[in-house]
Amino acid sequence: MRKLVVTENITLDGVIELSGGWFDPLGKDIDQSDITAANTEHREAADALLVGRNTFEAFRGFWPEQKDDRTGVSAYLDEVDKYVVSRTMEDPGWENSTVLRGPLIDEVRALKEAPGRDIVATGSVQLVHALIAARLVDEYRLFVFPVVVGHGARLFESADAKLDLLETRPFVSGAVLLRYADRSAGSCGRSGR
Repeated sequence: MRKLVVTENITLDGVIELSGGWFDPLGKDIDQSDITAANTEHREAADALLVGRNTFEAFRGFWPEQKDDRTGVSAYLDEVDKYVVSRTMEDPGWENSTVLRGPLIDEVRALKEAPGRDIVATGSVQLVHALIAARLVDEYRLFVFPVVVGHGARLFESADAKLDLLETRPFVSGAVLLRYADRSAGSCGRSGR
């Protein structure tokens, strides 16, 4: 079975919502080559991207226009199978994109059971919250930035996750990658709740 991995940029106080300009707090003059390398590793382990409509539209409007992208994200997004959760989107307007109309648990379970590598969900606050609540997330890859914003949507809305630390990787910039396996994954998702 494929792993569903939630990858998020996150503040020290747990905020994943893109508000207040914190999302790329390091700026262009900070060495982020080690973060880029970590993201490249993660992309190479995945062949599917799962996002909500807002994140999908933001990506579709930005990444195809990046002609001199040295991070590899643009090329990856052009080729990867993209799944967008939306009940209203008709034509996604981006190659290799499929609209998932639901029910969410059934759609994601079918993706996980299909052959392939990791499925990565990123951004998409409402979708990620639904995936966590349904216990469908197998792993979290959190890029923790040394920023506290004090408000905004947090990754976890409840405190019932049971996580095992897989990796801690500090970066030159002061950001840290924390990887966790979710021991509770599947306990609700398999029962259909």
